[in-house]
Amino acid sequence: MEIKERIEKLRRLMADRKIDMYVIPTADFHQSEYVGEHFKARKFITGFSGSQGTAVITKDDARLWTDGRYFLQASQQLEGTGVLLMKMGNPGVPTICEYIKEALPQNAVLGFDGRVVSMSEGVGYYDIVDVKGGKIVYDCDLIDEIWTNRPPLSKEPAFYLDIKYTGETTESKLKRVREAMKKAGANKHILTTLDDICWILNVRGNDIEFFPLLLSYAVITMDKMELYIDETKLDDKIKTAFAKDNVIIHPYNDIYEDIKKLNHDDVVLLDSGRINYALYNNIPPKVKKVDERNPEILFKAVKNDVEIENIRKAQLKDGVAHVRFMKWLKENVGKIKITELSASAKLDEFREQMGNFIRPSFEPIVAFAQHGAIIHYSATEETDVEIKPGCFLLTDTGAGFYEGSTDITRTYALGDVPAIMKEHFTLVLISNLRLGVARFKYGVNSTNVDIITRTPFWERDLDYNHGTGHGVGYLLNIHEGPSGIRWRNMPMDNQPFEAGMVITDEPGLYIDGSHGIRLENELLVVNGTKNEYGQFMHFEPITFIPMDLDAVDKSIMTAEDVKLLNDYHKAVYEKLSPMLNDEEKEWLKKYTREI
Repeated sequence: MEIKERIEKLRRLMADRKIDMYVIPTADFHQSEYVGEHFKARKFITGFSGSQGTAVITKDDARLWTDGRYFLQASQQLEGTGVLLMKMGNPGVPTICEYIKEALPQNAVLGFDGRVVSMSEGVGYYDIVDVKGGKIVYDCDLIDEIWTNRPPLSKEPAFYLDIKYTGETTESKLKRVREAMKKAGANKHILTTLDDICWILNVRGNDIEFFPLLLSYAVITMDKMELYIDETKLDDKIKTAFAKDNVIIHPYNDIYEDIKKLNHDDVVLLDSGRINYALYNNIPPKVKKVDERNPEILFKAVKNDVEIENIRKAQLKDGVAHVRFMKWLKENVGKIKITELSASAKLDEFREQMGNFIRPSFEPIVAFAQHGAIIHYSATEETDVEIKPGCFLLTDTGAGFYEGSTDITRTYALGDVPAIMKEHFTLVLISNLRLGVARFKYGVNSTNVDIITRTPFWERDLDYNHGTGHGVGYLLNIHEGPSGIRWRNMPMDNQPFEAGMVITDEPGLYIDGSHGIRLENELLVVNGTKNEYGQFMHFEPITFIPMDLDAVDKSIMTAEDVKLLNDYHKAVYEKLSPMLNDEEKEWLKKYTREI
């Protein structure tokens, strides 16, 4: 069915239900960033496949909001659909709420599936509609009524993570959560975020492609944890572990009725940005709510010593895989047929050889030439192109090892490339290296350090339309709060960096129709000196993979930039060479030589 036909079918349903405007976000029932196939309603109705975006449909208008990572991709995928692209953050572009406020008629009805809209978003919509004398309908999944052969909910089995990987038991984690509940004055804690639940229980699943998460809800009390999940996913080992920690299993959807039975004297800790609107509205009105960030978010972001040691091992494994991939690519491009998809498969083949590899940690981005300018490009059978000498290949990929998740980007020069491409590459390299050795005081957050990475670009009136970095989960979400690195302030950015956090460092430069460059390392946040001026901190690179010297223009680097690159490459060789054979060592020596 064509996109236009789907939208018209939706409009007929809206007319039947007397709904004037319908909102379709990118979300599952748990406010996940990436969702399983069953939940890709926005993609179904617009054709846009990016991970972030919200569609708003009226009887004569269809619009899609998305961020700067996806402007180019969305403009291409929406072409001919009749859906208007709204470039979030650009001058003159209204927010979704501003558009609703302007376009929704008086006394009109706004509809959405309340299970896929967060409570905070839903309240924002309600406030607009209430002023207009209108009504909200949140118990209708209209997309489900027109989506024939909609993929079912996942039935994939869960798996248990041993203490040698997690470094902390469920009992210990629940104790910390309950202490946070006491501090908040709450006796119950509602959790709907999948990574928080999996972290507490030391289990992982396969309900979202690439992300080892389990569809589930939880209510934590002072003596038990009520878990709402499809029990068929759990083996006897997991059930035994749950029983030990007094985790009680219930059918997945029962939470909506059970929440209605909360007592009037209960005090519930919840995170309004992470609980869906429908579930929130099922809480009895007289139940007191404490709206605070889920305590699990910061707990899991600060990795313990066991996790950090494992993550270092995972990074070295991926470093070896990347060296073998880079060597294979450089030696074979132009000699054998290599495409974006076959190159991606080859990199994962090298990862599998390292052992304990579970799967890619997110959808791989392997983009040749002009595809590299599409920030979140993902090759398909239809877009797959052959990789040839004369341009860049960008690989933004990750591995899920039992020892942890990786997120690594490298850009490779294939054969001789133009001087302007080398200049662009070197700007990105300078930016990456400078952030990797940043030193700062405790209390510094996302926006404080972002200027370090953007200065080389801003000095030349250049920039990139995405954040510089994000937290990385341990076999959970590859994008993990509460800290990241970006210049536009967001609510989460008030969180100071804490020792033990893992943050990415990934500046880029994208030239539409020509090439894209991104270089990404992971950084560990580390405590430094503590003195009369306070606690000093710094980043420590934990990714060790060569930066392609074939793409470097030394003439635009300062002496300090050259030293940073040489020091980094010295560390790459020292850490990876013991894991390589003699031929690979010699090759690595060439690509980590001093310049």
